[in-house]
Amino acid sequence: MENKENNINDNNEIKDSNESVKSEETKKENQEKNEVEKEVNNTEKNNQGNKLQEEYNDLDDRYKRLFAEFENYKKRSQKERENIYGMITGDVVATMLPIMDNLEKAAEAKTDDDKYQEGVKLVARQFQDALKRLGLEEIETIGKRFDPEFHEAVSHIEDKEKGEQEIVQEYRKGYKIGNKVVRHSMVIVAN
Repeated sequence: MENKENNINDNNEIKDSNESVKSEETKKENQEKNEVEKEVNNTEKNNQGNKLQEEYNDLDDRYKRLFAEFENYKKRSQKERENIYGMITGDVVATMLPIMDNLEKAAEAKTDDDKYQEGVKLVARQFQDALKRLGLEEIETIGKRFDPEFHEAVSHIEDKEKGEQEIVQEYRKGYKIGNKVVRHSMVIVAN
C-alpha cells in the first residue's frame, strides 16, 4: 500500500510538475502573445500617429496657403482702393483746373477797384489751397529739361544761350497728383 501511495504521490508530483511546466509554457505563450499584441498595438498606434501627423501637416499647409492668399487679397484690395481714389480725385481736380486758370487770370487783370482785385486773389488762393490739400502739385517747367511725361511742347525755338531741350516759356500750367499727371504743361522748348 505504501507502494501504491508512493506511486500515487509520484504520479501527483509528475502531474504537478507537468502542470507547472504547462503553466510556465502557458505563461511564456501568454507573454509572447502579449508582446506580439503590444507590437501590433504599437504599430497601429504609430500608423495612426503617422496618419494624424500627415493630416495635421496637410491642414497646416492649407491654412498657411489660405492665410497668404488672404494677405495678398488685402494688399491688392488696398492698392485698388488707392488707385480708384487717385483716379477719381484726378478726374475731379482736372475738371476744376480751368476754373483755377480763370481765377488766376482774373486776379492778374488790371482794375480800378483794389478791394475787388484783392477779393479775387483771395478766392484764387483759397481755391489753390483746397486743390493742394487734395494732393495737387504744379509741374515745374521754365529752366527744366523737356520731359514728355510731364510737358507738352507747342513750339520750338533756337537759342544758343539755352541748353538742349530746355523749357523757355510756359503757356499753360501743368499739374500732377503724386506721380499721375492731371494736366500736362504746355511749353516752348529751346534747341
